[in-house]
Parts: sequence; C-alpha cells; structure tokens
Amino acid sequence: MPEPQVPNRAATAAKIISNPTAYKVCEGCDSIVGAGTAICPNCHSYRFEPSPERVILQAKILGAREQTSVTADDLG
Repeated sequence: MPEPQVPNRAATAAKIISNPTAYKVCEGCDSIVGAGTAICPNCHSYRFEPSPERVILQAKILGAREQTSVTADDLG
C-alpha cells in the first residue's frame, strides 16, 4: 500500500497567507480552519479568531514547524 502524501506545510501556509480572510484560527487548539467552519474538526471548539492578522501569524508559526497535533484525517 502506498504511503500517504505528507502535506507541504510551508506551501499551505503561503496559500493561507495569500487569502487570510478565507480562514480563521480556532481558539481551542490554534488550528486554522475555513471561514465557514462552525465547529473545529480537531478539538470541537466553536470559538474562533477571524482577524487576518491572527490568521497570518498562526500560518507562519504552523508553516515553519512539523505537525504535532492529531487531526481528524489521522483518525480516519
């Protein structure tokens, strides 16, 4: 069975930074989710910070390091 593709976190961060209003940051786990998300798929929080400045800052942080959290995709 082939290994799953590991996402390029820096490329994903660049995509988010180029359009920060399409995203928001979960206040429960600091994940970045789509602007239309009502409940975080990772921690089930419903509180988000939608400011473009916060989204850009978090994208830079997450894009510069390895993934450390378990996501819904990891469990499926």
